[in-house]
Amino acid sequence: MTEPILSVENLSVRIAGLHILQGVSFEVAPTGVTVLLGRNGVGKTTTLRAIVGLTPRNGEVRGTVRMGARSLLARPTHRLVRDGLGYVPEDRCVFAGLTVTENLRLAERRGTTPAYDKVYALFPELDRRGRQRAGSLSGGQQQMLAIGRVLLNDNRLLLIDEPTKGLAPKVVTEVAEVLERVGESVPVLLVEQNLAVVRRLAEDAVVLSAGRVAWTGDAHDLLLETALTKSLLGVGAEVKVSARSEPGPRAPQSRTKGGAA
Repeated sequence: MTEPILSVENLSVRIAGLHILQGVSFEVAPTGVTVLLGRNGVGKTTTLRAIVGLTPRNGEVRGTVRMGARSLLARPTHRLVRDGLGYVPEDRCVFAGLTVTENLRLAERRGTTPAYDKVYALFPELDRRGRQRAGSLSGGQQQMLAIGRVLLNDNRLLLIDEPTKGLAPKVVTEVAEVLERVGESVPVLLVEQNLAVVRRLAEDAVVLSAGRVAWTGDAHDLLLETALTKSLLGVGAEVKVSARSEPGPRAPQSRTKGGAA
């Protein structure tokens, strides 16, 4: 059996007295895209922040998180990044007063060769707007910059939080196309609410509910079960996708329903 790139075991997070994550356990496959789903406020962003070491100082994190054989918890974020853990936050966090090129340069890792050719091939707009201040970019362009900064370096795993949130449909398609290409070479743990994007990108799914894991298994199997999807996510799974994004035949996979981790 192939070893997972990320293992999360019994992860619990308390912030300001609130018990947000209550024993969350799941794995991320060493290839492809694993999607983390759930209604608003169930702990998806909290999970990513705990993995990458960005829980607020008034928070308490317990459990075990490993990338490969190495434990991640209690290690500073900059060391995790140097070890190949890439993170694209929900709010993008670009430096508004700096140019596109300056934002990218700040993401360069010492002792490595930044992959500008790859980034500009995926996002030609960043190359064209290199001298433009990031704060004057559209939301979609800022998202491209946020993803581009991470892709500038080699990564063992990417954590990407709601990359299509608030974007125009055309930009959603562009971002999904890039993530589809990225997921072919680097494993991704993706938080995403757009079910059309989920259907296009994800192979495996983890669903959180009330701070616990409520479902794990094949992402396309989940989307085929409309009643289950509506129960867990509050929305139906009747999503329209282009023929290009329709999944091919998939071998059956085991899954867990309804059990809190």
